[in-house]
Amino acid sequence: MPKPVLLTVDDDPGVSRAVARDLRRRYAESYRIVRAESGRQALDALSELRLRGEDTAVMLADYRMPEMNGVEFLERAMDLYPYARRVLLTAYADTDAAIRAINVVDLDHYMLKPWDPPDEKFYPVIDTQLDAWARTERRPPGELRVVGHRWSARCYEVRDFLARHQVPYHWLMDGDPEGAQLVTAAGSPELPLIVTADGTTLCAPSDAELASAIGLSTTPSTGFYDLIVVGGGPSGLGAAVYGASEGLNTVVVERRALGGQAGQSSRIENYLGFPDGVTGAQLAERARRQADRFGAELLQAGEVTALEARGTARVARLADGTEIAAHAVILATGVSYRRLNAEGVDDFVGRGVFYGAALTEAPSCADEEVAVVGGANSAGQAAVHLAKYAKKVHIIVRAEGLERSMSHYLIEQIGETPNIEVHTGKTVCAAEGADRLERLTFAWAGGKKTIDAHWLFVFIGAEPGTGWLDGFVERDPRGYVLTGPDLVAGGRRPAGWPLVRQPYHLETSVPGVFAAGDVRSESMKRVASAVGDGAMAVALVHRYLEQA
Repeated sequence: MPKPVLLTVDDDPGVSRAVARDLRRRYAESYRIVRAESGRQALDALSELRLRGEDTAVMLADYRMPEMNGVEFLERAMDLYPYARRVLLTAYADTDAAIRAINVVDLDHYMLKPWDPPDEKFYPVIDTQLDAWARTERRPPGELRVVGHRWSARCYEVRDFLARHQVPYHWLMDGDPEGAQLVTAAGSPELPLIVTADGTTLCAPSDAELASAIGLSTTPSTGFYDLIVVGGGPSGLGAAVYGASEGLNTVVVERRALGGQAGQSSRIENYLGFPDGVTGAQLAERARRQADRFGAELLQAGEVTALEARGTARVARLADGTEIAAHAVILATGVSYRRLNAEGVDDFVGRGVFYGAALTEAPSCADEEVAVVGGANSAGQAAVHLAKYAKKVHIIVRAEGLERSMSHYLIEQIGETPNIEVHTGKTVCAAEGADRLERLTFAWAGGKKTIDAHWLFVFIGAEPGTGWLDGFVERDPRGYVLTGPDLVAGGRRPAGWPLVRQPYHLETSVPGVFAAGDVRSESMKRVASAVGDGAMAVALVHRYLEQA
């Protein structure tokens, strides 16, 4: 196989040679260095590489180039090599422009010129990008085909599952010629129909079957671990990274897709270390790679249905009957969006009504009116993202304003977006349509209004979904897990706890079982605090194991 390519493009011949020289000095043994002096020349080189079947690992482009600047080049180059890492070279004076351009091409890094000494300012950046590229699944587009109904709830769930796991697929309607042929060849099965690259067909697969088909790990490698983490959102992934990096044999069991609710966010702009924002999917993928690098085992499409204590072991029972045990457990199951109680809404779930961001649907909203219900950050982020596609976005909020529950930066963005209209003091009271959502009615003290809307995205608070923990750990009246001081303050001191032993801050009523993130009572419900909970829980697991 030919060596993967490192491509550099800069219209200044001196700078171009310097970049290529530094790249060759360190990477020539494993990579081929290709140099271009214009965006057009670089695109021609990439096209030729693509035709020859060669891969490109990293593309470095200068920001200031005539005819086609670095951002424009990287945006077009993404069509040829979507998995290549993208780095923008820029002068200090252009830093603001480079930052604004990050959202356009989803840059992986921007680097200031000059970068002397390269051992400190150049090579660490390239090493990180090459490591990330090497760990990325680079499946050719169209490898997986999905056939289904456009307005089928399960077909939407399958497409969302694949998108959240960053699996490329080709979507075919069952009425299209190619889709109809595949359905006939498979014996007219129940939809959705999944056809893999080798011709294997899956008819209306479960999430576990789908996960197995796309190569996700769904079976534990052993029966006993040091630490079981239930849930793969920010707190669960944080616990996995810190647990595995500190030598604990760690397994994460995630029911849907890694990243949790945060993984569906179109852009998180207030997370430390990402001044230009980061999508939830990017953050989840980086955390997944980090956990995998440290040796954490990640089981996806696996659901823990019960926990029990057997002596010093804590045992988790999965939905398929499998049992795994560990010295300690961290509950990081997060929350799910509360259902909207309005006439007709339940009839259109997956057919125009979506709980959460549903990023896979955003491009389909082009030139249509869209409604977003909710007044917290998740609703604001979704509205700003949908406004890039939709003709108009209606934000419907029960409260009299957004200030109480939404971050100031998002309120400002919404105010600056001309096709977003905020309706305060109003609620959705009815949804109507035939095969899909067609009309929405919202009401307020002074009356009602019906709008033509085919899309409704709901963000109206959260529920912890902890019913499966009945009889095992103490919870508050809303179902959130009580930990540490909240147990003692509520007069719920766990039976059997020695009087000299106080439960640790994140420890539940069962010794050795901890709760982190949104599922924990009185948590902050922020990505950063959830990650912090995961790290803190691991520190307390170590302390617990030392005293056990």
